[in-house]
Parts: sequence; structure tokens; C-alpha cells
Amino acid sequence: MLDEFIWGTVSRISPEAPVPVVAVDRETSYPGGAANVARNLHEFTARTSVFGLAGEDAAGARLRDLLAAGGIGMEGVVMREGPTTVKTRIIARTQQVVRVDRELAKPAGPAQRKALFDALDAALPQADGVILEDYGKGFFDEEMSGEFIRRARAAGCVVAVDPNPGNPLPWRGATVIKPNRHEAFAAAGLPWSEPASHPLEDKQLLVAGETLLAKWEADQLLITLSELGMLLLTKEGARHHTPTRAREVFDVSGAGDTAIALYTLALCAGATPVEASEIANHASGVVVGKLGTATLTPDELFASFANHAR
Repeated sequence: MLDEFIWGTVSRISPEAPVPVVAVDRETSYPGGAANVARNLHEFTARTSVFGLAGEDAAGARLRDLLAAGGIGMEGVVMREGPTTVKTRIIARTQQVVRVDRELAKPAGPAQRKALFDALDAALPQADGVILEDYGKGFFDEEMSGEFIRRARAAGCVVAVDPNPGNPLPWRGATVIKPNRHEAFAAAGLPWSEPASHPLEDKQLLVAGETLLAKWEADQLLITLSELGMLLLTKEGARHHTPTRAREVFDVSGAGDTAIALYTLALCAGATPVEASEIANHASGVVVGKLGTATLTPDELFASFANHAR
């Protein structure tokens, strides 16, 4: 996806409708969606690549230019007819006024699937991890998700999944799956319940987690809990809660991307699941303190650990 931001100020209400008038100061754009995961990884590792579909349009060209400028590999980017997914956010000072989405939710065709799988097979011998990001835009179906997981696990890779509740796929065999609390309850088929004050005492949340570990046959489940941090469950029975590390929250755009990127990278580097969850939580705490689709640097991550150790 392409994330666009229109930045400005509001000083009056429109005479045409009860909506603010935003006087535009500047416009910026960043790789979004799975490409934002790649941006987060790029700060910490020498090589990362994206796989997916992009349209033969101006937004697709802009996205490819941004990826190339960021040093992110594009051997798995397959072009298609139709628009590139674009999310345009209008920001007045630090407040998001509205978001405009332009997208075509359409699955990959046979030729596109072959190109994607061929590119994946060529990349896997040099890969340590594969992250599957489902934004409900039509890219992942049962065949696509199953083949990505099967081929990546066969190559010895860590496989992480960020699922979408509107696209209930099996996702069996992944190393870790990262839903948020709403997504976890929906995927487990459980009615929503209000959070307990402490996640390890949240009986319904723990039931949802146990249900999903069995349903998805995953090694680990990382449930993000917004201001309550993250809850990690493993098939070996480990239960670990890490509270939020955010000092200030300006924008949650892309925080989930940061979490799964740093969690997966930590596992690839030899961290335990508990260590990886702490790293991911600190990283997410940094990016929510920034405006826009933000990333962080290793120095910022080290600083977050140092600040919370005091």
C-alpha cells in the first residue's frame, strides 16, 4: 500500500457543511501495509524484501520509487491492472481529520500467483523469516496463505502472521500469529468481554488465546492489547504479559506493523519468545509517540529500554 499524509491546520468550519476546513501545509507519502513492515525491518537488518501486488498507476510507481530509495528489495512485487491500495490521511496539527481509502480487493490471478511463488522460492534460501500481513484486500486466500507458510517453514524460516478478522483463514503451521484483542475474540468465535485490569487475570482473554493456539496450530500467539501492552502465549504453556512502554501516544498508525516486525526479527536473531515480546513492545511504544506511519532506529529502541530500566 501507499500511505499518504496531508498535513495542515484548521481555523474555521466550512460554510458548506459542518466540517473543518484544512489549510494544507505539506504532503508526504510512505510505503504502507506490508511495505511498512519492511521499512521497520530495514533499520535493523541488512536485507528485507516485499512480496505482493501493486497497480500499474501513479501510486504504484510512487510506491516502487519509495521502496527503491529505502533499499528494500522488490523482486516479489508483481504488477496488476487496477489501482494500488492508497490510504490518504488528512492531519490537522496532531489530529487525524479523515482518512480516504482507494483500493481494489481482488485476489491474484494464476499468472500472478506463479510469479509470486517463483520469487518466494528464489528468496527463501537466503531468508531467516517471513511475515504474512493480511489487510483484507483480497491478496490472501487459503491457497496463498497455505503455500507461503508451507514453503517458508520447509526452508527453516520463522513464519509470523498478522491476521484479518474479515478473512478467517486457517493459518496453520505458523511460528507466531499476532491478533489484537478484538481480532482474537472474533477468530476464536467468542463474544466480546470487557478487559480485566490485568491480562493474566482476564479469563475470557486466556480462553480465547488457548482456543486460537489449538485452532491455528501455532507455536506462539502474541495478542496486542492497546494501552495494556501485549500478552504472549506459547504451546508449551508459557504466559507472559508485558505492559505498554509508550510514554506518549500521538498516532497508532503502523504500530502493529512495528510489533510484528521486531518480534519476528528478534526470534530470527535467537531471542526467546518472552524476550521478543519485550523488544516488540518497546518498539511499538516508540512509534506511537510519532506522527504518521513511523519507524524507529536501533538507538531509539536501546533508549526505550534504558529509560524504563531507571
